[in-house]
Amino acid sequence: MNVLVLGSGGREHAISWKIAQSSQIDKLFIAPGNAGTNQVGTNVDIEADDFQGIKKFCLENKIDYVVVGPEKPLVDGIADFFQDDPEIRHIAVIGPNKSAARLEGSKDFSKQFMKKYNIPTAKYQTFTKDNLEEGYAFLDGMKPPYVLKADGLAAGKGVVILNDLNEAKDELRAMLEDAKFGDASSSVVIEEFLDGIELSVFVITDGQSYKILPEAKDYKRIGEGDTGLNTGGMGAVSPVPFADTAFMDKVENQVIIPTIKGLKNEGIDYVGFIFFGLINVKKDPFVIEYNCRLGDPETEVVIPRLKSDILELFEGVATRTLSERDVVFDERAASTVVMVSGGYPGAYEKEKNISGLNGIFDSMIFHAGTKQDGPTYVTAGGRVLCVTSYGKKLEAALDKTYDNLKKIDFENAYYRKDIGFDLEEYD
Repeated sequence: MNVLVLGSGGREHAISWKIAQSSQIDKLFIAPGNAGTNQVGTNVDIEADDFQGIKKFCLENKIDYVVVGPEKPLVDGIADFFQDDPEIRHIAVIGPNKSAARLEGSKDFSKQFMKKYNIPTAKYQTFTKDNLEEGYAFLDGMKPPYVLKADGLAAGKGVVILNDLNEAKDELRAMLEDAKFGDASSSVVIEEFLDGIELSVFVITDGQSYKILPEAKDYKRIGEGDTGLNTGGMGAVSPVPFADTAFMDKVENQVIIPTIKGLKNEGIDYVGFIFFGLINVKKDPFVIEYNCRLGDPETEVVIPRLKSDILELFEGVATRTLSERDVVFDERAASTVVMVSGGYPGAYEKEKNISGLNGIFDSMIFHAGTKQDGPTYVTAGGRVLCVTSYGKKLEAALDKTYDNLKKIDFENAYYRKDIGFDLEEYD
């Protein structure tokens, strides 16, 4: 089986690492990849949104499966591009089509969908610059904090939470009238703030059946104690101690099953991963958002805990036989902590030599923003790499991760030292 993975981050390295272990893999390519993916497959100098370049490569290399890591190619319709072209229609794309990807691509669409199918979520209303005054009035009727979400994709920066009413109104105007997030904020969803603790739940589906993957909790803020600016993710853990059997039964019955049934009822053929961004409010799950792919850095703990052959699952998706496949979890806990460039998520420097990578033996390193310069690895992004470890308990996994992080260094490197500590009360 020849497989092409699209993307260049830690998520794609973890997926590629898992695919490389499959007994079914013949050739594995990653486009464009990073210095880590090149260790498990062959990097290809094609961007994930270059559909014509991807088509050409797939035909020349007899690709059987295209696994789409990031959301943008999915929202832009890469699955439709393959399905509509007779030359490449036979190649299976692991990822939803453009219509299905609206679950992530449009906050308004996903909120309407949840409301229609009684999926628990925060109360909301959507506004454009044409009814800005109504937006102000809606804010007047709410209690702080105020949650404003750009409708479209905004590279993870389109959600703003403010405590001051006037600041919230100024932000709404900036998003709508000043196009703060470009076309992504031509519509803005304002919703009530839900007070609880967040987690991520993932399923893979062939449009008919689904399999639930290990859950995870990620940490988005740059600063310890969940302070400072939002990032693409500073670490993650799995399993999540408060996601016990009773809670996960609620997730499956109140969220997952209605979502799968709702998609079928809407005539939306959803194939691939669904990422449920949830919040636990007094032991009840509410959906904060949907994503149409795996999360990052959650993938770096979810995929290591998946004992099943991932290509078996992809084959089940492609042939609509997923119900016949088994999903087996590793009972051990997994933790990952992300090492980032100094200044991230603001301006940061690149081309910093990374040392210590060869001294890690009992943890996994998943590369994100790295490249290779001869025998040397150098930084090439804000989130540079993450260290993932197993442990019988979460505390043991975290100890191992932090011990190994101390061995890796580059100029102005930074990582949070409190990942998972907020979960100690649930042990």
